[in-house]
Parts: sequence; structure tokens; C-alpha cells
Amino acid sequence: MLVEMVIDGVEVGEDGDSADRVAELLMRIAAGDDTAFGTLYDMMSSRVFGLILRVLVDRAQSEEVLQEVFLEIWQSAGSFAPNRGQGRSWVLTIAHRRAVDRVRSAQAAGERDVRAGMRELNTPAVAVEEQVELRIESRRVARALEALPEAQREALTLAYFGGYSQSEIAALSGTPLGTIKTRMRDGLSRLRTELGVAV
Repeated sequence: MLVEMVIDGVEVGEDGDSADRVAELLMRIAAGDDTAFGTLYDMMSSRVFGLILRVLVDRAQSEEVLQEVFLEIWQSAGSFAPNRGQGRSWVLTIAHRRAVDRVRSAQAAGERDVRAGMRELNTPAVAVEEQVELRIESRRVARALEALPEAQREALTLAYFGGYSQSEIAALSGTPLGTIKTRMRDGLSRLRTELGVAV
């Protein structure tokens, strides 16, 4: 008896013998039989790949999804119920669902990129005056840092430009934590004086 089904325009014919064979392989895979998995892959991979390629069009993505499909088959073969459907249909349904998921994921990523681009377009550019001010201020800070003793400069640079905590700086430099705290406190005080900032 020939049973036919259509998944996304792909006609799939199943005769009783091969349907029984796929179902038998799936049950063996559920029991952890990797030889059965290899046999199923050899039997079904080209048909599964054709279905995926028809949905995705892109060959590289289709190859990735093919791997995902067979990984899912290996992991979830135990959920196949022979009394509720044929093995080949079960495998092709997984393939179709994975391919459609990939299309939806790509569309969602594209929409996110468009939204991010629109936000950037709506963000006002930094005015030239602000850029000049920032550069001047950066140079002032760099000169003020250069005026500090090396130990204070190193501690402040690691903390504010490297993102390290005081205990991490102590560990990196092999210096007691109390010494690092003192260096940073004294360094900030001298930096304020150099920059002419009132406390």
C-alpha cells in the first residue's frame, strides 16, 4: 500500500516496508543503537536535506539545519510513537519544523537590525563643539595623570581604564590592598589639584 503526504510542497511517498523500517530504526535509536542511527542517516539524509533546502534555499544553512535535525532525532527518538504515525513522516516533520524555525529566526534578526539602525538614525550626532571639548578634556586628564607618581598613576589607570577592582589591582601588582587604597586616594586628590577641581 502506498501512502503519500505533502510537506511544504514536497510529496513524500511511503510504502509499508520502508515505513516499517524507519519506525524500527527509530525505536532502536531510542535504545541508544548508534548503528541504527547511521543506517537511518544513510536512508533519510538526502530526502531530509532536499526538504530543508527547499525551505531555506541557502545550501550552507541547510547543511547546518540537517545536522540539527539528526541531532534532534538522536536525542528525541524515544518520543516517536509508532502507533500515532509513520517514522518517515515523523523525521520529515522535524526537518520541516527546524527549517521554518531557521527562516523565522533569520527574519527576526533582520527586523532587530532594522530597528537598531532606525534608532541610530534617530540618535543625534555629537556636535563638533562637544567632540572638541572632549578631546581637550582628555588631553588635560592625560597630562594630569602623567604628573602623578608612577605607583598612583598605575593604580588609577588600572581602576578607571582597565575596570579592575582594588583587590584585583592588589593581586595584579603584588601589593597589599591597604597600600592600593592609599595610592588611589592620594592619586585622586593630586589629580583634582592638577585639574583645578574643587572638592
